[in-house]
This record gives sequence, C-alpha cells and structure tokens, in this order.
Amino acid sequence: MSFAKKSWLAVGLALLLVFTAGCGSGASTGGSASGDQEANNEKTRVIQHAMGETKIKGTPERVVVLTNDGVDNALALGIKPVGAVKSWIGDPWYDFIKDDMKGVEVVGEEVQPNLEKIAALKPDLILGSKVRHEKIYDKLSAIAPTVYSETVGHVWKDNFKLYAKALNKEEKADQLLKEWDQKIADFQEKMGDKLDTKVSIIRFLPGLVRIHHNGFPDAIVKEAGLKRPKSQIKEEHSSEVTEERIPEMDGDVMFVLTMEEGDGKATKLKEEWMNKPLFKKLDVVKEGKVYEVNDVYWNLSGGIQGANKMLDDLEKHLAKK
Repeated sequence: MSFAKKSWLAVGLALLLVFTAGCGSGASTGGSASGDQEANNEKTRVIQHAMGETKIKGTPERVVVLTNDGVDNALALGIKPVGAVKSWIGDPWYDFIKDDMKGVEVVGEEVQPNLEKIAALKPDLILGSKVRHEKIYDKLSAIAPTVYSETVGHVWKDNFKLYAKALNKEEKADQLLKEWDQKIADFQEKMGDKLDTKVSIIRFLPGLVRIHHNGFPDAIVKEAGLKRPKSQIKEEHSSEVTEERIPEMDGDVMFVLTMEEGDGKATKLKEEWMNKPLFKKLDVVKEGKVYEVNDVYWNLSGGIQGANKMLDDLEKHLAKK
C-alpha cells in the first residue's frame, strides 16, 4: 500500500473515532439520574480501617458480619447479611432482630467464626473487628474484601460510620445519626437539672459481678449528659467486684444488667447479692432507685439500635426521679 493511501486511511479512522466518541459523549450528557447512580454504585471505593485499607467495588450484596454490633448496625442501614455470627444470647438471634434475621446463615460465634461456612456463602464483603479477629484477617481477606473496626463497645458511633462507608450506605447513616443527635438534644431538654444524676451501672453474669466503667452503656450515659459516681470513673471497660466493694455500687440511680444464659445462674447470683445486708444499706437501694434493664440493649447489641433503646430506658426511668 502506498504512503498516500495509508495516510488517507489513518485520517479516515481518526475521524470515525472522533465521531463515535462525540455520539457517546452526547448520550452520556443526556443520561438519566438512575444511570449516574448505577455508575456511582459500581465505582471502586478505598476503605481505611484497623488493618489498613480495602478496595470495595460498588455496593456489597452478600455481606457476612462477624460482630454483634455489626449486625445491629447493618440491619439499621437496611442491609440483611447472608451470614453472621450468633448473638451472644438467643437461639440464634436476639429477640429484637430475629424477624429481620430469618434465613441468615450462622457462621460461628463472635470469638470463633467458622471460615468454611463463611467461604461457602461467597460473600463480597466481610465485616469484623481487630480486637476479635486480628489473627484470621489474612484468611478472611482471601475469601472477600474485609473491613475491621479497631474494637467494640464505647466506640460504637465510629464503628457505625465505618460499616456504613464499607456498605456504601453513608447517606442513610448520616440520616440516622442526625435523628440520634436530635434524640439526645430532646432528652437533655426534658431532663434539665436531672442531668446531674449520677448513674451506677452494675452487671451480673454467671459466677461474677461487674461494675461498668468504659463500655457501650457508659458511652451512651456520657453522651446523654449524665454523670457517673466517682468510684466508677475509670479507663478500663469494667471491673470484677467482691462483696466488700459493694459500697462502690452506690449512685443516685442504679441500672442492673443480667446476662442470663438460660441456666438461671446469673439471675440467682443477682438475687443473692441484692439480698446482702451491705447491698441493702446503699442509699440508692433505700430510695428505691434500682432499675433492672435489658442486657441486650444496654450492653450486648452494641449498635445504633441498642443505643436508641437504651436512651428510651434512661428517659423512662429518670423521669421517675
């Protein structure tokens, strides 16, 4: 082929490409909002988390959740997992989520997920926590993109935001957090000078008794603007107490949590302690300000749904003061 013919062929091809690109550009400019949304949903996002960064393409559809707070938060965001670890108590889910969790595969327990069951579900996202699952991160990442929170409990709001980002549900999360902030503001307005109330949080488990210091319920009490007894203000999550430390349980009000596993041991221990002479001498007991509350909402669920239910309890009981 001569040089002239080659040149004309090249020019013709270039014009064809320009024309085609122009047509494509025009169609894109007039595209629908749904088309733009679809493109946005398919883009690759980089999520920074406790183990580094993870790339996630689009909006995950087959999510496996390995923490109780992750399940609470995912459901609040409108995401039903394909698999999740068993609730701390329940068969296999907490009562308040069991309807939403119908058909969800149990993939072990929070402290010991089942890798084979997780892999069999072919997830496109796994949510876990470094404090629980650091040693199996590489194995999980080989199954699907994996995002970890640093820990659980008092950082519930940070975890909620992280999970929402990974799930591509940040807009929904912003809405729920705005509603939460308004609920806190309404609570504080209703409480007025009752915000000076010193809140004691006691938890009975099979074989041991704890005073709470810096966990999930403590974070909610603090955000609500309430106070804690001086003896209960510590950096540690909670402390196991013996009978001689009963005086440290005192406060203006006391909320009692019982982790009942179905064998009656925690309930029996609670009854024994609440009948001890030293317990009965507490001012909060004498004034009738001891309230038993749901351990799932106050401690175990650890997510935004539990937080809302706990704040409802605080308002209900403190209104009596």
